[in-house]
Amino acid sequence: MIEVKSLSRYYGDFLAVDQLSFKARSGEILGLLGPNGAGKTTTMRMLTGYLPPSSGTALIDNHDIVNDSVEARKRIGYLPERVPIYPDMTVRGYVLFWAQLRGTKNAKSRTDTVLKQFDLYTRKDKLVRQLSKGMRQRLGLAQALVHEPPVLILDEPTIGIDPQQVIEVRDVVRELGK
Repeated sequence: MIEVKSLSRYYGDFLAVDQLSFKARSGEILGLLGPNGAGKTTTMRMLTGYLPPSSGTALIDNHDIVNDSVEARKRIGYLPERVPIYPDMTVRGYVLFWAQLRGTKNAKSRTDTVLKQFDLYTRKDKLVRQLSKGMRQRLGLAQALVHEPPVLILDEPTIGIDPQQVIEVRDVVRELGK
């Protein structure tokens, strides 16, 4: 669950997010819509703890993102708009790295599970740089989900991928919401 109350963020004198409040319950899929510069990415960065709010609160599974940041972050899977991909790692090594970084139990088997879920298992020994844009996006989703977080935050998850892959990503998100 996500609970946001009066969340605001200034960049100098510029107000990027103004008193945003909402709740998202377990299983709900919520989208932030608006033009470029509307504050969508800023909101997601605040919710994930990458950017502190100027004011207001955000709870992730009842953990405050500022005052209980470590516990809140454990409960989030995050796919930023620009996925941090390490081109010289193997596909499996990349996801396993994130699994171990997050303290995932049974990290190796969980890594293989998400690789299969995103049709990456047959590519597990390839270098990340050898993947297409769409496959790199799937890899980003796999790393976001490897630790089985109750909250998933995706920033532009379908940007730059072909129409069939857009459908597949949306299907995965719908399935996760069940």
